Amino acid sequence: MPAWIEDRFEKNIITTTVDFVFNWARKSALWPMTFGLACCAIEMMATGASRFDMDRFGAGIFRPSPRQSDLMIVAGTVTLKMAPIVRRVYDQMPDPKWVISMGACSNVGGPFDTYSVLQGVDHVVPVDVYVPGCPPRPEALLYGLMRLQDKIDRMTIAKKPTEVRLDDVKNDLRISQAARDEMERIGMKI
Repeated sequence: MPAWIEDRFEKNIITTTVDFVFNWARKSALWPMTFGLACCAIEMMATGASRFDMDRFGAGIFRPSPRQSDLMIVAGTVTLKMAPIVRRVYDQMPDPKWVISMGACSNVGGPFDTYSVLQGVDHVVPVDVYVPGCPPRPEALLYGLMRLQDKIDRMTIAKKPTEVRLDDVKNDLRISQAARDEMERIGMKI
């Protein structure tokens, strides 16, 4: 190889994988949708404000439209009347899309075990990260956002994000063991 080629490209070439570049771009430019349903929305707004600065994680631009966002943060109580709207808004988001369930009310219905409250937003949309608390502190939402970024890092462009979610569930030993135990309890054959 001629000497002029060896030194010419040394500082200008980067080798990486396509998955790494795509995942880096996806996790560094999350655009959450403004979707606050109850008191957790105040904490979500505080997370985006200057004190906690969600923007340093690449997720500070809250979008008013589902067509412009790729992250839905469900913050607050989801009623049965609101559940179809949550699903419709989720369906309008472009792929890949992610969901963070923020607070006890959106995670499991909170203290409202009533006929009108949905007992977990995961009944209508697939949830990637659950943030516990009533209401969770802004630091907890930032931690949930970092866990979502870790999850995005493990994605591959060979599979749809929903397939990756299902693979995570299938490969988690605790979840598969709990599912087997439940199937045996109700008498269902595997």
